[in-house]
Amino acid sequence: MLTDAHCHPFDLKDHISLSDQQFNVLAAASSCDLEEFLYIEELAKTSFTKRIQPCFAIHPQMPAFYRNKEKHEANFNEGTAKLQKKLELLERLAEEKRIAAVGECGFDLFNADYKETETVQDGIFSAHLEIVLRYNLPVVLHVRRAIHKIFANIKKLCKCNTVIFHSWSGTYEEASSLLRRGINAYFSFGNAITLDHKKAIRSCALLPADRLLFETDAPFQPARGKTFSQWTDLIRIIETAASLHGKNPKELEKIIENNFLKVFMQSLEEI
Repeated sequence: MLTDAHCHPFDLKDHISLSDQQFNVLAAASSCDLEEFLYIEELAKTSFTKRIQPCFAIHPQMPAFYRNKEKHEANFNEGTAKLQKKLELLERLAEEKRIAAVGECGFDLFNADYKETETVQDGIFSAHLEIVLRYNLPVVLHVRRAIHKIFANIKKLCKCNTVIFHSWSGTYEEASSLLRRGINAYFSFGNAITLDHKKAIRSCALLPADRLLFETDAPFQPARGKTFSQWTDLIRIIETAASLHGKNPKELEKIIENNFLKVFMQSLEEI
């Protein structure tokens, strides 16, 4: 069965109606506020897919979103309070066993606006890992221009039962180093491997299949010529990855399905 290790159904609904999304897939669905989470949780109950796994976290871009420079410190303080409430919500969802993983969280230092919130991102990441460890949950990481932050947190990440690198953008050597250092890591790839992203292609080709996951990041990672990604993209993604590994697509699909079940097994019921 095809699997999607990272997607955003709440945002995908703005592009495709539910009736047009009929697709048999196991999916881990990300959310970062209560409205998104409740939508995903309801979708999981009535899902046309085989199984939707709800996930929740504070996206690392959110501190910059709240830090509106026109309103300066007053708005930043208001944003800090909102972030704290999201952490409290995450704690409650974890305690109530309503999430399959904490994610996506991590670091984003892509531009100056995000870099201005680096210290805030550090604090939020630490708070996420405390919850991850307290409830023994997998964690899904968003890491952009910030791989040094991951290596700086090696000791904490080694304590996590599973670490999933969403849309892995590091090198094969960095991925191998994380595994050698003791992180139980999985590396997720999406349409980047179909778009001639050489670093992603090389990493996907050289990493062992039992450390891979695939994703759409729907609707945010479109294939060439498309305006959004969706679950049907998984077919081409896995065909591309299979050719990189010299495997039959169905053979690789089964390996990845087993990886997905292993990663999210804490909340998955028998399928």
